[in-house]
Amino acid sequence: MIVRAPATSANIGAGFDTAAVALDLWDELEVTSGSGVIIEGEGSSELSLDENNLAVRAYSLLADPTGKQFRFRNAIPLERGLGSSAAAIALGLVAAAPDASPEELLAAGLRLEPHADNLGAALLGGLTLAWDGKIARIAETLPLEAIAIIPSSRTSTKMSRGALPATVPHAEAAASAGRAALLGAGAASGDATLFAAALDDWLHEPYRPSEVLDVVRRTPPPGCLGATLSGSGPTVIAWVSDAEGCVASIQDLFPDHRVLELAVAPRGALR
Repeated sequence: MIVRAPATSANIGAGFDTAAVALDLWDELEVTSGSGVIIEGEGSSELSLDENNLAVRAYSLLADPTGKQFRFRNAIPLERGLGSSAAAIALGLVAAAPDASPEELLAAGLRLEPHADNLGAALLGGLTLAWDGKIARIAETLPLEAIAIIPSSRTSTKMSRGALPATVPHAEAAASAGRAALLGAGAASGDATLFAAALDDWLHEPYRPSEVLDVVRRTPPPGCLGATLSGSGPTVIAWVSDAEGCVASIQDLFPDHRVLELAVAPRGALR
C-alpha cells in the first residue's frame, strides 16, 4: 500500500485552531511485508526508525504493524509550521484503515495530535474546518494563491503555545470572530476580497513574533493581499493574486529563505 499526505498551513488568518489548508507538498508512506522503518528525504537523519516513529505509532492505533516494513519519502520540512507531524499521523492512520470514516480517523489521531485543524486538512485536503471532534472540507480551492516563505530556523509548537495568554480582551475576541466569519465566506464563495479581509489575527500572531511576517505586511510584494503565520511558524504564507509574478519579488526580499509556490491540494491522505 502507498499513501500520500499533504503539508498543511493551520491558523489561517482569524481561523486559529479551526481553519487549515492542505498544500501541494507531500510525504509518502509505502507499507509492504517485512520489517523496519526506512526514511528518505526530510528527517531521514533524525526521525525514529523503529516503533516510536510517529506514523508507525498512528498505524498501531488501528492495525498491527508486526510483519510490516514502513518506507517514507518525505518532502515536508520538520518543525517549520507546515504540518509534518499531522502528515505523518495521517499517513499511518490511512494506511492502517483506508476505509474508515474521517471522524473515526480523527478520533484516533487526536490521541497523538491534539490539533484537529492540521490533522483534518491532512486527511481531507482543501480548506478544512475543525470543531468538537468533527471536520469538514468547505473549499477545494482558494481565491488567492499561497507562497510559503520557509526560514531555516525551527519552531517547537509546544513551546510556542506556551507563549499564548490565557485570555484576550473582549474587543479583540469580537474582532476575531467577525473576521473568522469572513474567512469561511470568502473561501466558500471564492471571493478574494472577503478572504483577504480575514487574514488578520488577534489570538496568536501578536504573541509569536515573526520578522518575516512583519516585513511582508509592512512592504507587501506586488499582488500580495495578506500574509499569515503558518501554524506556529516560522514559515509565513503570502497570499497573492498572481504567484508566478510574485515569487521572484519575495525571493529578493528573503534571499536566505526557501520560497515555494504551493497550490492548494484539493484532496488529502483520505481519498
